[in-house]
Parts: sequence; C-alpha cells; structure tokens
Amino acid sequence: QVQLVESGGHLVQPGGSLRLSCAASGFTVDYYAIGWFRQAPGKEREGVSCISRAAGSVYYVDSVKDRFTISRDVAKNTVFLQMNSLKPEDTAVYYCATNFLDICSSRSGDFGSWGQGTQVTVSS
Repeated sequence: QVQLVESGGHLVQPGGSLRLSCAASGFTVDYYAIGWFRQAPGKEREGVSCISRAAGSVYYVDSVKDRFTISRDVAKNTVFLQMNSLKPEDTAVYYCATNFLDICSSRSGDFGSWGQGTQVTVSS
C-alpha cells in the first residue's frame, strides 16, 4: 500500500528553521519524483520544490530559492525539505506527493498520491 506521511511542521519565529520529512512506504523514493507543495488559507495549492531521480535534479519556486533545500535519504526512504530564514508568508499546510514518474512538476494536478500534510506557522 502506497503511503506518504509528512512530519516536522511547527510554530516557528520569523528567521527560524524547520526540517520537514516525507516518509514513504509501498514504493521507493529513489525511483520517482517527489514534490513538496503548500496551501495557505484561501489560496491555491502551490508547488514549492521537487526532486527527481534523474541526476537528482531539483525544482524550487522562486519565493523559496536560496532558503529551502530538498534532499532524499534512500536508506530511510524519506524526502526532506530543509527550510531556513522562514517568513510569515511561508505559513501553510505542507504536503508531499508523488506522480510515480521521474518527472518533476510544479502543478499539483500532475501528482496523484498525497500525504495528509503538516502545518507550518511562522509568527512572532
């Protein structure tokens, strides 16, 4: 059974850091693209980052470049999102997803398997 479980969301002050985890079961994260998305209240789900198997290529939305880093630990079958210099506008529920392809995309409609999400709140 395919399952994605996010964790690591928390309340953090502006400028702080968090590391989100996406633990996969039922498939191997090294074989497929894994994306991180976020959805703030009243807004559409936004593609934040993605990592694909091919050459470990990655994607970041412009608003998180140089602040967020996506990585993959094959031994743990987990994908991480390290988030530094957090801003209030990063507040959202963060989801990980896979499309069972080796192609990254920023569009949520291209992904069919999702985790339940983890809340990130950046506030003083």
